[in-house]
Amino acid sequence: MKYLDLVKNYIQTGCETNKTTRDLKHYERTLFWLLQLKHGASEILQIAAYSHDAERVFRTAEYKGISSSSKGFRDERHLGYHQITGAKIVSDFLLENGAEKSFADEVYSLISKHEIGGNNDQNLIKDADSLSFYENNVDFFLTKQVQKIGKDKVKDKFNWMYQRITSDKAKQIAKGWYLEALQKLG
Repeated sequence: MKYLDLVKNYIQTGCETNKTTRDLKHYERTLFWLLQLKHGASEILQIAAYSHDAERVFRTAEYKGISSSSKGFRDERHLGYHQITGAKIVSDFLLENGAEKSFADEVYSLISKHEIGGNNDQNLIKDADSLSFYENNVDFFLTKQVQKIGKDKVKDKFNWMYQRITSDKAKQIAKGWYLEALQKLG
C-alpha cells in the first residue's frame, strides 16, 4: 500500500488545518465498510473510499444551492462539483507524489462517481459512503442541517442515501440505521 498512507496523512492534515476533524470518522469508516463489502479491495479502491470527500476537506466556499434548490443535497450542480473537485484534488496529489498517471486516473474515476455510482467499483464506494453516513453523520444532520436547510431536505437526504445503495448486503446493513434516522427526524 504505497500511496494509501500518504493519502490518509494528506486528508488528516487537511482536516486539522481546516477544522473538519469531525469528518475523519466518516472517512475511516467508509474505508472500513468498503473492506467489509469487498475483502481484499485494491489500494486504488481503498484510497478512493478514504478520500472520497476530499472536496469537503479542502472546501474554499460552501455551495449555497443546497438550500435554494428543490433537490437539496441531490442538486446536480452540487453533486457534480463535489465529485469532480474531490477527484481532481486526490488525483493531483497522487501525481505530485509519484503515482503513475493510470493509477491516479483510476482513483479519479472512482471519486468522480462516488455519489451517483456507475460501474461496480464506483457503486462499492457509493455504498460504503452510505453506510458510513448512517453510522456517523445522522446526528450532525439532525442537530445542524435541520436548522440550516430544513427538515424536508434532511429527510430527502436520508431517503436518498438509502435508496442509492446498490448492494443487497449494504442495504441490509443500512436499513436499521436508516429507519432510526427517519424516526429521530420525526
